[in-house]
Amino acid sequence: MNLILLCLIMVVLTVIGYWLGQRQAVSAAGGDARRLHSLPSYHGFYVALCALLPAIVLFVLWLIVEPIIAEQVLISRLPAEVQSQDPNALRLLVGDIKSLALGNIVSREIDASLQAAADGYASVRGAGRLGMTVAVLALLLAGAAWAWRRISVDHRARNGVEMIASGIMILASTIAILTTLGIIFSLLFETGRFFEKVPFFEFLFGTKWSPQTALRADQVGASGAFGAIPLFAGTLLITVIAICVAVPVGLCSAIYMSEYAGPRLRALAKPALEILAGVPTVVYGFFAALTVAPFFRNSGEALGLTVSSESALAAGVVMGIMIIPFVSSLSDDVMNAVPQTLRDGAYALGATKSETIRQVIVPAALPGIVGAVLLAVSRAIGETMIVVMAAGLAANLTANPFEAVTTVTVQIVTLLVGDQEFDSAKTLAAFALGLVLFATTLALNVVALNVVRKYREKYD
Repeated sequence: MNLILLCLIMVVLTVIGYWLGQRQAVSAAGGDARRLHSLPSYHGFYVALCALLPAIVLFVLWLIVEPIIAEQVLISRLPAEVQSQDPNALRLLVGDIKSLALGNIVSREIDASLQAAADGYASVRGAGRLGMTVAVLALLLAGAAWAWRRISVDHRARNGVEMIASGIMILASTIAILTTLGIIFSLLFETGRFFEKVPFFEFLFGTKWSPQTALRADQVGASGAFGAIPLFAGTLLITVIAICVAVPVGLCSAIYMSEYAGPRLRALAKPALEILAGVPTVVYGFFAALTVAPFFRNSGEALGLTVSSESALAAGVVMGIMIIPFVSSLSDDVMNAVPQTLRDGAYALGATKSETIRQVIVPAALPGIVGAVLLAVSRAIGETMIVVMAAGLAANLTANPFEAVTTVTVQIVTLLVGDQEFDSAKTLAAFALGLVLFATTLALNVVALNVVRKYREKYD
């Protein structure tokens, strides 16, 4: 059965279970719902959850385990001489059989034995899907029937529903924590393998970045230099340019919307400004490469300056435009959170509106503004597409914004593309860069959240 159809059937049966649970609860109370310990809706939710959750667990586990079992059955049916061949060749053969069974393109000529293996694999998968459908629906109906029979006047359905909901939230939190730990440990493990090939201090303090390593002894142009200082410098340069654009524009926009704009204008201006946060970064990249970069190059030529077609200035300006909503929206919120009594006190002492903003509101909101800026910085550091399309891939150690530079995120993408072996220093360097980037953005986010938390404790 089609998986989407099976999911729809599960949803329909769950809704029916909810409706039957409500009716059974009212019926058990003789039509007087006030006699029930829990509301009829809780009884309905209890039946629905007892039916759906075990079925979902079985459904997910089956989808994980069934392909593994089907592949093992496929391999066991292959001739002994095929099973004993090189593991890579066997893996390629199994992939072709799976592709043929699914109707995809294969990398070899289709003969009778290959077609027979594909037909056998397809039949095993079909039997597995049929078994999954029967088992999932049977478990769903069994769970619903078990919960339906427990319905009575004294049944504590609300307690059961709240316990199940609490368990779901704990599970979701655990998954998030385990995912974070998995990311951290995978970065640490692969970074450790990288530092077995490249010295730690050479990576952090080296000034030449040329990660091309030799695949053959006679290969030229493969120096294998992994000094990451040019990447850090390029990332810092573009981030500084972006912040120089985003902070003044965003902060002035926030001051205007918070203190000067009327309610109608604010209701239009703030959503319009926040649309910038929803524009895909690849669109910003196109804008930077096709509009901003040529503008700066032509303007530089008119002034007698040499501006590269791919420059840090173009990437930084467009990135600053992208992060304006982070600064403006958060700063506007913290300024609006400043108590009105502070404004009234300043006006009572004879201060003008601009003096009140400079000497009262901005200092009071400064922790929140700093937090907004730090969050914007962490967002700028992690940007990739704009830099790829507007600043280039050249790892230049320079502070000149008119030259082409690259960033840590761009190099991570570049290192993981190509035919290099996965355990080579070139590929493993991406994990070392990722760990540095992860630590940097984590530190910025922690500082920003702590600053904002202190602000909220003071002014809530």
